[in-house]
Amino acid sequence: MKRYWGVRENVDAIFASTLLLAVVVLCLTPLFWPLDPIRGVLTATFKPPLSEIGGQLHPLGTDQLGRDLLARLGLGTAISLSIVISASVISVLLGTSLGMIAGYFGGWFDIIIMRAVDIQLAIPFILLILLIVAVVGPSMLNLVAVLGITGWAIFARVARAKTLEIRELEYIDASRAIGLSNMRIIFRHVLPNIVGPQTVLMTLDLPRLIILEASVGFLGLGVQPPTPTLGNLIGEGKSFILLANWLVLYPGLVIGALVIGCNLLGDWLVRRADKRSA
Repeated sequence: MKRYWGVRENVDAIFASTLLLAVVVLCLTPLFWPLDPIRGVLTATFKPPLSEIGGQLHPLGTDQLGRDLLARLGLGTAISLSIVISASVISVLLGTSLGMIAGYFGGWFDIIIMRAVDIQLAIPFILLILLIVAVVGPSMLNLVAVLGITGWAIFARVARAKTLEIRELEYIDASRAIGLSNMRIIFRHVLPNIVGPQTVLMTLDLPRLIILEASVGFLGLGVQPPTPTLGNLIGEGKSFILLANWLVLYPGLVIGALVIGCNLLGDWLVRRADKRSA
C-alpha cells in the first residue's frame, strides 16, 4: 500500500514544495537585487529577457517604462503573498471562532451564524469583493480586510461540524462536571482538535485567494501602481502583449506555480490526515 507519511515519499508533495520554495526565493529578490522596482530608465523600455543594458543584466527583461521585470516581479510576489496570507489568517480566525460558538452553544447562535454562512456562500465571491472594494476604495489594507472577511464562511462551517462532534464526547461532559467554564472548555479541549482540519482547509483555500487577489489587481481595484502585485503586473502588461509578451508570461507563471503548489500540498495533507485516522 502506498504511504503518504513523509514528503520524500510523495512526488506531489516534493513538487509542491519545490514550486513554493522557488516562489519564496523570488520574494527575497528585492533584498539582494540592485535594480529599483519602481523607477525605470526610459531608454531601456521593452528590452527582452537576458538583455544587458549599461553593464546590468535584466534576466526577465524590462517593461514599458524601462523598469527591471525581475525586481518588480519579486516585490509584486511578496506583496501579493502578504495580502493573501494576511487575509487567510483573518478568515481562519473569524470563521473558526464563529463556527465553534455556533457548534458549542447551538440555539440562536447556531441559527444566526449559519444563516449568515448560507447568505455569504450564495453570493459569488468575486462579485462581492469587487462591490466592496469599489465602495471602500482600492488599497492594500482594504483588500486584506475584504478578502479576509468574505472568506470566513467555509471555515465556520467546518469548525461547527467538528465542534458538534467533539462536544458530545465524554471528556467534555467530565469537564463540565468539574466546573470548567464554557470558554475554557472551548479553548482547552475543542480548539486543539480543530486546528489540524482548519490548517489543511487553509492550505486548500489559498489558491482561491491567490486568484481573487490577482483578479482584483488585474481590474485595477487592488494595490495601485507603481507598487507592483501579480495582478496589476498582468493588467499593465496586457496592453503590450504583442510587443512584449514576457510582461504577462512571468507573472502568470508565478500565479500558476502558487496555485498548483498550494493545491498539491493541500491534497497531500488531506491524504496524510486520512492515513493517520485510518
